[in-house]
Amino acid sequence: MPEPVPAAGRVHLVGAGPGDPELLTLKAARLLAAADVVLYDRLIGEGVLDHCRADAERIFVGKRRARHRMPQAAIHELMIDRARRGLDVVRLKGGDPLIFGRAGEEIASLLAAGVRVEVVPGVTAASGAAAERLLSLTHRDLSQTLVITTGHRQDGSLDLDWASLCRPRQTLVIYMSHYTTAAICAGLVAHGLPADLPACLVESATLPASRHLGGTLATLPDMVAATPIDGPALLIVGEVLATGS
Repeated sequence: MPEPVPAAGRVHLVGAGPGDPELLTLKAARLLAAADVVLYDRLIGEGVLDHCRADAERIFVGKRRARHRMPQAAIHELMIDRARRGLDVVRLKGGDPLIFGRAGEEIASLLAAGVRVEVVPGVTAASGAAAERLLSLTHRDLSQTLVITTGHRQDGSLDLDWASLCRPRQTLVIYMSHYTTAAICAGLVAHGLPADLPACLVESATLPASRHLGGTLATLPDMVAATPIDGPALLIVGEVLATGS
């Protein structure tokens, strides 16, 4: 008799939050505990993987600037292969999968392969960083708009919509901005924002090693240049930084 064909598996794209394992959602923890396979990124807080089954296959597919352990296409192939074997797969991502987490590429590849996919949102780094400072990113007296963008394009270049970023009464949160902080601050000032506008680079938000470098658009670049930064970092700019702790 031919061997039975396993039922098709499923892939869950799961947000692990900004680092603190206690910020993992209940649904994320439940899916990790049930998953046959977990593909996880570099920016996964210590303790998050403790929720995995002891016998689950764990595959590290993390990326760092200019150093990719595994090409994105190979990650797609892994997820499709395991799902087609009838396994339940968790693709575990730092923060929220839908905010600069390449979820769009992965969803498209899975759907094209006929694989069932579900997204489980997580706490994004902007929320984690703001919570540490008791900072309201949309303080109604200071900010009518919250803009979340990235500090570089896929090819590493800096190509921002300066006019939209420099509108008054808004808060900017710029992900992956460590290496471009000086250029971003200079660009914002050149396109109309005041040089004394508060700005803060947050490293490793929600983790014990978290660090906040606070200054202005004029002073922050030198502070960042003088400080070794190894963890994930984002830039917050706006009047709301004058509030909170």
